[in-house]
Amino acid sequence: MKFRAEIDIMPLKALLDPQGKTVTQNIANMGLSDINNVRIGKHVTMEVEATSKEEATEKIDLACKKILANPIMESYSCEVFNQA
Repeated sequence: MKFRAEIDIMPLKALLDPQGKTVTQNIANMGLSDINNVRIGKHVTMEVEATSKEEATEKIDLACKKILANPIMESYSCEVFNQA
């Protein structure tokens, strides 16, 4: 079976996010001061072959831990969908 994953990787909340801070400041300069605390991350999509959704999730989790996300600085979340 083929599965599709949607993965969001974000900087840990305890760490500074210089990109997010810059965007927050520029948004305020545009008169949109109601928008604040912008955080910038990455969105990754991938397809994986697996016999079950659980197996696909395990493979994706391993890829996130080993390659996609730096656990010292980032957290990640993912959703796995059956590919039609």
